[in-house]
Amino acid sequence: MDPKEPNGAKPAELPEDVLVILPMRNIVLFPGIVLPVSISRAQSIAAAQEAARGGRKLGLLLQRDPKQEELSPEDLHRVGTVASIVRYVTTREGVHHLICQGEQRFRALDFLPGFQFLVARIELLEDREPADDTALEARMHALRQQAVEAIRLLPQAPAELADVIHGIQSPAALADLVANFLDMTPPEKQELLEIAGVQERLDRVIGHLGHRLQVLRLSHMIDQQTREALDERQREFLLRERMRQIRKELGEEEDGRAQHADLEKAIKDAGMPSEVEEQAMKELRRLERMPDQAAEYSMLRTYLDTLVALPWSKADAEAIEIARARRILDEDHYGLEKVKRRILEYLAVRKLNPSGRSPILCFVGPPGVGKTSLGQSVARALGLRFVRASLGGVHDEAEVRGHRRTYVGAMPGNIIQGIRKAGTRNPVFMLDEVDKLGAGFHGDPSSALLEVLDPEQNSTFRDNYLGVPFDLSRVFFIATANVLDTIPGPLRDRMEIIELSGYTEEEKVEIASRYLVRRQLEANGLNPDQATISRDAIRRIVRDYTREAGCRNLERQLGAALRHVAVRIAEGSAERIAIDEHMIATILGAARFENEVAMRTSVPGVATGLAWTPVGGDILFIEAARTPGGGKLILTGQLGDVMKESAQAALSLVKTRSDTLGIDPASFDKWDIHVHVPAGAIPKDGPSAGVAMYIALVSLLTGRALPSDVAMTGEISLRGLVLPVGGIREKTVAASRAGIRRVLLPARNRKDLEDVPESVRSQLEFVWLEHVDEAVKAALDLSPGTPARARSA
Repeated sequence: MDPKEPNGAKPAELPEDVLVILPMRNIVLFPGIVLPVSISRAQSIAAAQEAARGGRKLGLLLQRDPKQEELSPEDLHRVGTVASIVRYVTTREGVHHLICQGEQRFRALDFLPGFQFLVARIELLEDREPADDTALEARMHALRQQAVEAIRLLPQAPAELADVIHGIQSPAALADLVANFLDMTPPEKQELLEIAGVQERLDRVIGHLGHRLQVLRLSHMIDQQTREALDERQREFLLRERMRQIRKELGEEEDGRAQHADLEKAIKDAGMPSEVEEQAMKELRRLERMPDQAAEYSMLRTYLDTLVALPWSKADAEAIEIARARRILDEDHYGLEKVKRRILEYLAVRKLNPSGRSPILCFVGPPGVGKTSLGQSVARALGLRFVRASLGGVHDEAEVRGHRRTYVGAMPGNIIQGIRKAGTRNPVFMLDEVDKLGAGFHGDPSSALLEVLDPEQNSTFRDNYLGVPFDLSRVFFIATANVLDTIPGPLRDRMEIIELSGYTEEEKVEIASRYLVRRQLEANGLNPDQATISRDAIRRIVRDYTREAGCRNLERQLGAALRHVAVRIAEGSAERIAIDEHMIATILGAARFENEVAMRTSVPGVATGLAWTPVGGDILFIEAARTPGGGKLILTGQLGDVMKESAQAALSLVKTRSDTLGIDPASFDKWDIHVHVPAGAIPKDGPSAGVAMYIALVSLLTGRALPSDVAMTGEISLRGLVLPVGGIREKTVAASRAGIRRVLLPARNRKDLEDVPESVRSQLEFVWLEHVDEAVKAALDLSPGTPARARSA
């Protein structure tokens, strides 16, 4: 935007033969020097922006009075430096930073009116060098020697500066460089800037540098003598005593006493237990006797501030209303009835027995099913604060229990830090990803959690940093995990496990309609009048573009669809778009997932199994083939030891029952059996594929193909018994999602059917297996007779 004059008219155009003037408060820039400059006055900002916009140079002039804000030409020195802008940066605080490079001296002749900033006509000043080169060379030599010696005496001067000084051949440039680094006042530097004669300028710089060099030599000699006369302890005592006398003369000693008095009052008002308060007062007395400059002073003060900041006696009032809590849980989450019922049970018990011990709940389920948001809903239902600590990847015990105060940078552990952040001793505290704790040479953080998550012990939890007990018994801890296997047994035993399984297709459609679409509309700057998405379109996304237990990828795909709408509306080509099922392929591209069951099970030797993964259930194909050989069993597909043993047990069982299955026993010595589980890059393990491997081998050796809508799971024994497995809910949901219509399950898993959603039970036909013969009949429509030896076994 162009600057305006007060009457609203545009100012006069800036002539080419003038220079934009930038007033400097305390900075003098010499030619050849690169210097950062910070500006904040409106007049200076306008000048810098005009120069940067037009590619102009700036004229830097020193103010006569650095405190003056409104400037006129009379308030500035007339000699300055022409500078080019190397870089222009603006911070969020409104401060503008320039990096300027000085080029040449100038003198301001007259200032032009009618501009927002100072503009002047100038004349460039040339350096006047004497005719006697020998005198000039001698002065340069003397200045170089003094500058190099000063660099050696200065403790923080870069060593490369000496090489730079030796490399300068111009007398004027050498004088300006050394003058820039000299410890001089701005008026003194201005005097040097106004000297046109190079020889006179060198003499003046040599004089200033010689005085500074004498001070440096004297300081260096005093330091050397002091170091030789005093050891470290005497020196420290002397400095502290001098500082104490200086503080006493300045009146700062009374300020320290007032701070200690305020800290003592804060300790007494914090409501600490008597043991803790006694320890805090003891440390405060140590602090009062300690000088401020002592290394331990700041550490001790930080420790006392931490003790005072903890909510020793502050607790929020719990407003437990079961009806309100049920309404909040239903508003925030669809489905999860078993989980909601357990949370309501906990709230009811807490309302009837407020002084009872709080159980430690652990939500276990695949990613994206709402474990963290459930904890937030619990906090909202209770009317309590919510804090969260992520434990994923933590491998240091100190992250949980804190560092001891003897370490530099010590701090409390995540538990105490979370309590301090909450400001109350009874928040809802979520320990996220507790299954991803690691262990290293710094200790085992899962072991440190044993005390935290034990209601019988955590009333006296002792953080290493605090060194005093803190009561965690009123904290409502909720842990989350994706799998239980990686949680150590003692830690798992302290928690009540609540499993959250994956969502069915109908549940995902309902969740998207109720929550996800609204959230993505807000995230993409849309409102319901501008964009809608039908339930059929959501169902299409669920089926063809996502394959997960939770809803995270579903929300991402909904966001992609709504971003397509946002582009159309932003460019003005549409005012309202309703996304239907037929638009999904155009927006999101071709379907990413397809039903492979019919294709995979169209030949003998292929069976469809059901598997459980950390991200929910999935279907698993078992492929068997035979080649001429000597009876070897070949297993591929990156199978674990347990799964390999299942394949060997299945083959042994087929050999045992070959006569009843109509298979020639001699053929086993003529063929090699190859069992492969596709997706070979993914590790697979577990015994639940035993039934599927047995059926695949029977299908191969009898030449019968399985129907495309049959899947199975279950462990087998060498007697042909079908043993129970886990993850029935996830596996049946995956079967329904993949288009399976008949599922073969172990009969001893019949009790798990109540966990399967009604929408899934209505779509599937369940066959309960006690023996592998029942699986053969149900899958291959074979009715093998049971021999006497099998019956007696």
